[in-house]
This record gives sequence, C-alpha cells and structure tokens, in this order.
Amino acid sequence: MIDLTQLPAPAVIEELDFETIYANKLARFQSLYPDYSAALESDPVVKLLELAAYDEMMLRARINDAAKATMLAYATGADLDNRAADYGVTRLLITPADPDATPPVDAEWEDDDRLRYRAQMAMEGITVAGSRGAYLFHALSASANVADAFIDSRGFGPLRVDSPAPGEIHVWLLDVRADGVPDQDLLDAVAASLSAEDVRPLNDTVTPKAGKPVTFGIHAQLEFTEGGEALSGGLSGAQERVEALLASARKLGTGHAASGLPTSALITAIRVPGVHDVTLLSPLTTIAGGVGEFPLCTVITLDKKVPLN
Repeated sequence: MIDLTQLPAPAVIEELDFETIYANKLARFQSLYPDYSAALESDPVVKLLELAAYDEMMLRARINDAAKATMLAYATGADLDNRAADYGVTRLLITPADPDATPPVDAEWEDDDRLRYRAQMAMEGITVAGSRGAYLFHALSASANVADAFIDSRGFGPLRVDSPAPGEIHVWLLDVRADGVPDQDLLDAVAASLSAEDVRPLNDTVTPKAGKPVTFGIHAQLEFTEGGEALSGGLSGAQERVEALLASARKLGTGHAASGLPTSALITAIRVPGVHDVTLLSPLTTIAGGVGEFPLCTVITLDKKVPLN
C-alpha cells in the first residue's frame, strides 16, 4: 500500500512568500506611476501595498487549504469524513456521548490517521477472494478498538512450525485499550465481521486471536555534552521521545526480520544533539518481533551518566 507521507507535495499546493507578493505589487504600482519613488515604510502607499499583499497571501493560503481538503493524504476532520465516504468508509464510534454524566462526556471517535488508513484499504475490502488486505480492512472496520491486526496464513508468509493449517486464517488483534490485549467481546465482534457471507471465502476458517504482550523495561544512561541538557531537554525530554517511540511501535509482530522494536530505535530516539553518548542497559535485543507479539513497556528508567575525568 502507498505510504501517503512519502508522496511529494502536489503542485497545486503553492509555497507562500509575502516578500515576493509585496515586491510584485510594488513593481506593478510603479509601472502605473513611474514617478513614484518614495517606497518608505512610513509611506501610506507602502502600507496599502503591504495590506494588499497580506490579504492576497491569506487568500492563497485558503486556496491551499481547500485543495488539501480534497486529498486523502491531507484532509482532516469533516473534510476527511467526506473524502472517506467516497470509498464507502465512515468514521467509527469508540465511546458514545453521555450528556447525563457529571461533567457531560463527549463522544469519542476514531482518529484521522486510522480513518485515512481504512479508506486506503477500502478497495481491498471489495474482494471476497480472501486476500490479506481484505481481511485486514474488515478486521479494522469491525471496531474502532482494534489498534492493529495481522493476518496469518500458511500462504501469506514463510512456513513456520506453528503456521496455521491450510484453509485456516489467524487474525491477530491488538486493542487500543489498557494493556493492548483484546477482551472476548472484541474477539467476538471481529469474528462476526470476518464471518459474514460477503467477506469470508467458503472454505476459509477464520479465528481471531488476542495479541501476545512481550513485557520489558527500558533502562538507559545518558551522558550529556556541556550545555547539552538544555539543548536536548534533559532526562524529561528523553523520556518524552522514548514514550513517543513506544506509541509508534505499538504494533503486532509479523515474524519478519524488520518486525518488532529494535534496540537501535531506542538509542536513536534518546541520542539527539546535546546527548554525547547513550548506554542502553535494557533491553539488549529486539522486542516482540514474533507473529502476534507486541511490545509492552512496564517501566522506563533514564539516568544521567557522569563522565569519568
């Protein structure tokens, strides 16, 4: 599937430069009034040209935003809802609103990134040939609580000792809630969705499975350069970067070499300008690369390492 974030910026999206717009307006004005030469900041004509240039830049920005709103890669909010509707996909409800609660609780809906991903996958869902993409689309569409799914079948990857039997499809699931392990209600919801007559090929046996958490702790020592704590955000900044990495790595393992959370990713997240060196004491190997596994960090310990003189 195409990674929308890697697409070049469309030509219709114009780069905005106030100074260029202003210079064009000034040149046009001077062509109409050749005797004008008092282009000083205090000149009322300059102020009017600056105002006109600013208004034009804001108009061009609005045109840019309107163009982006029509593109799946850039649309957000209600614009994305309308774009996804072109693919027959609607935003899923996570938690209904409760106006009688104290204080009232707003409805919680599927976020933009997940809706955009499902819209991309929608064409896969049209087929009833049992493709991996079709099963993935229907699993994600069964509930907004499905954070990730991995489709495991004897025909979809390298043969393993624990590979499903021919005709069996194992659908590994990761929950957005709590520790990520799906409850029985979520497994049942996905099973019902994938067993529909217009989804599952006649001879496929589909079994949703709860993802397997691989618990681990992170312990690292950081050595800062002179003034590096302020530059890098110190230990709190490193903590935030590690947490962001863990959030992005909250995915199911596929059993392939590039699967899981490698130690190099942790070191890269911690070692930014201002951090001279990082000693990663735990973990020492890639976490949760096996089929159906996902990383579950239980503790993050970051210490300041004092260099030896």
